[in-house]
Parts: sequence; structure tokens; C-alpha cells
Amino acid sequence: MTEEHKKSISKFLSLVLRHQPQEICLILNENGWAEVAELMQKSAKRGIRFSIEELEEIVATNDKKRFSFSEDKTMIRANQGHSVEIDLALKPVAPPEVLYHGTAEKNLASILEQGIQKMSRQHVHLSKEKETAHKVGSRHGKPVILAINAAQMHQDGLLFYQSDNGVWLTDEVARQYIQL
Repeated sequence: MTEEHKKSISKFLSLVLRHQPQEICLILNENGWAEVAELMQKSAKRGIRFSIEELEEIVATNDKKRFSFSEDKTMIRANQGHSVEIDLALKPVAPPEVLYHGTAEKNLASILEQGIQKMSRQHVHLSKEKETAHKVGSRHGKPVILAINAAQMHQDGLLFYQSDNGVWLTDEVARQYIQL
């Protein structure tokens, strides 16, 4: 499979597993899982064809580990980043002392005024590594990396979750926890 084909399918999977399952009449269960057979069948009806081997390669090699299979590989889901209402069934966990958020410089004034909001997603995404935050911020313009005092947030009673691919999730980050 070419890298271009793999990227095209991965973007399509992000669309239907994170944001618009209705595009192909795909049914996600309450935890965001879709049946692999149904995904493949309904994707093919829309002209997006891939084999189970290609799907396995995409899940295994996606640099952001966006997708996961169930143990028996009959179900698939996106690990985080949903704008559709689902419950990833994640348990709250204590975060590291500091987490990072990458954003574009154009968003900085708003963030410093209002904090970091989840916007259309279910959670704010944070990372343990500055490098990951830099990559995220670079997607939308000149990157800015914000350090988040996650330990203090946790001590103040705010909940954190960690997705299957290592992304840290929380509902919002108030201004007082953000450091430039």
C-alpha cells in the first residue's frame, strides 16, 4: 500500500470514526466501537475500498496511534478526538506534574484570556512530550507550546484521563494553570 493511499484511508477513518459516522451510515456503539465488517462494507459503497490487511497496517503504523482494534479485531475505534458523543470508558488517572499543549500563535491571546477549551471535541488534548505538542501546534500555523501545571489541576480536583494512544485528556484548562 502506498503512503498516499494509507494517508487517504486514515483521514477517511478519522472522519467516520471520530466526527461523522453518518457519512456512511456507520453505527458506533456507546464506547465508539464500530464493527470492522460494517465499516469495510459501508466504506466500499462510498468508493473507499481497503482490505483487512490494509486496515491492520493503518492501525499498526499510524504515527499518532489514532485507532485501536478490539482483541479479536472484529471492532475498531478512534482512540480520542471525537466530536460525536461517545464514552471511551476511561478511568481517571493522576497526571504527570507537567503536561504540554501545542497551539498556533494566532490562538494564544484567546487562550491566555479564556484558558484552553475543548471546543467541538469531548476533551482538551495534552501531551507528556514537548515534541508532540510542537507537532500539534505546527498543523495550524506558527507553533506555541504551553506548559500545563497538571499536578496542581489534579490537586484542585480536576480529572485527567489517558487514551489508549497516550494522549492526556481533560475537560478544560483554566488560565491559572497555563505557563508560557
